[in-house]
Amino acid sequence: MITLITDFGTSDPYVGIMKGVILSKNPSAVIIDITHDIRPQDIQGAAYCLFSAYRYFPIGSIHVAVVDPGVGSHRAIIAVSMAGHCFLAPDNGVLSLILKSGKVDSITTVENDSYFLKPVSQTFHGRDIFAPVAGHLSKGLPVDRLGTGIKTNQALCLDLPMPYQSQTGEIVGAVIGVDRFGNLITNIDHPFIVKTFGPLNGRDLNILIGDQQIAGLSAYYRDAEPQSLLAIVGSMGFVEISVNCGNASEFCGASRGSIVSITVLAGQ
Repeated sequence: MITLITDFGTSDPYVGIMKGVILSKNPSAVIIDITHDIRPQDIQGAAYCLFSAYRYFPIGSIHVAVVDPGVGSHRAIIAVSMAGHCFLAPDNGVLSLILKSGKVDSITTVENDSYFLKPVSQTFHGRDIFAPVAGHLSKGLPVDRLGTGIKTNQALCLDLPMPYQSQTGEIVGAVIGVDRFGNLITNIDHPFIVKTFGPLNGRDLNILIGDQQIAGLSAYYRDAEPQSLLAIVGSMGFVEISVNCGNASEFCGASRGSIVSITVLAGQ
């Protein structure tokens, strides 16, 4: 199984061409589109998307992430093996969360051009390198045949925003994404809340974004009246700020990077 994450969109032929190349190498490959709607050149957004999604695929899956503003430059391409999965991406930080997970088995630079299409374009490595290499890997090509092994600290990791506990005791995080419904997805996961405050009832928490304050975590969207603000632990395990039947990004005037804080309600 090969998964694809790109910023190509679907109005141009780029994704279809990549699939054609993969299938030309392995007609039996199963190709899954995770998304092609990453914002153009949004490496950080792709990093969070990949890290949130990969674990829901079978062991042995090959995950191809092509968000590559440095295409045609001297940036490297790497293949990372971790927890039975293989990740193929430019060495530009898109694999930061994978690399920081502490479970990496190996990292290999993708240099062996015998597995590339010829000639290699300066602008479409998705077609000429990523797709054919993924096709070969899906047929059982050992990763170490692609190039040279490197250490984890030799691959590029972005300094991605992480939640923390402030000196005054509150959790401080940030919005890391806005989905098509306008839900504000934060980098604060439920285990971090428990680690910080202990096993409190979610109703005992106070969530603040901008000048909007939300009392407690909801169990589901209809806990709030239509067009009302709520906070909920979303399907990926992160706190999300939503509006029931509305758009939280517009309601709060918030976007990626907006600060979110969580405190314990007085008396708890």
